[in-house]
Amino acid sequence: MIRILLAALLTLTALPALAGDLPDLKGREVVVVSENTYPPLQFIDKDGKAVGWEYDAMNEIGKRLDMKVKYQSSSWDAMIPGVSTGQYDIGMDGITIRDDRKQAVDFSVPYMRSEMRMLVRADENRFDDAKSFAANDKLLMAAQPGTTPFYVGVYDVLDGNEANPRIKMFETFGAGLQALEAGDVDTVLTDSTAAKGLVAASDGKLKQVGEPLGSEDFGFIFPKGSDLVAPVNAAIASMKADGTLEALNRKWFLDYKMGN
Repeated sequence: MIRILLAALLTLTALPALAGDLPDLKGREVVVVSENTYPPLQFIDKDGKAVGWEYDAMNEIGKRLDMKVKYQSSSWDAMIPGVSTGQYDIGMDGITIRDDRKQAVDFSVPYMRSEMRMLVRADENRFDDAKSFAANDKLLMAAQPGTTPFYVGVYDVLDGNEANPRIKMFETFGAGLQALEAGDVDTVLTDSTAAKGLVAASDGKLKQVGEPLGSEDFGFIFPKGSDLVAPVNAAIASMKADGTLEALNRKWFLDYKMGN
């Protein structure tokens, strides 16, 4: 429980925090894109509705800025290029803030910090951490190309070879997770925010193993030079200051029961 709370600690820069200081976007329509496969940040619930921490946060940002939010979905591979070219105004998908991505898009301030974890089947007994996984060359890992789990798998778990055949590529995180459940691969790397929700929703079929493999900051993404960055940053800071982000952490990481 302590680790879950620590994983959701927020690291934000000093920005205007009072609601009265926030910009007024006067009903401006903004298109926000998400993959909807990353519980509890964003996912499709049992009723077919897109929900999660990021949806609640973005809806609140919209209210505070008088910004009309319209949602669309996209695969991970298409998301950053789509935002970069202006197809979408904002992207949200538990996106790690990284210098290489800053060449294509602008980031908000971090809204969350999390740690990378190894997700495995509940009956897995051949390895219990990154070192023992790496030592057994018969074990396979699922990943999406270009994602933080891919790079952590390559450089922190395996040998630094991005073409290592032990990493099996999948277009979506969900496809990699299905491969894990089916026994086609042996681990999926994901951050601790998603790992908790996935284990809880698995009916005892999944578990986490090993120690955290590092930490990462999440941010919303925008086209380069977007005038939405500063208003959204101000809204995030105001939500931190008045306890809204803490309440969202409690709702989605502690109280929400996946699958209900």
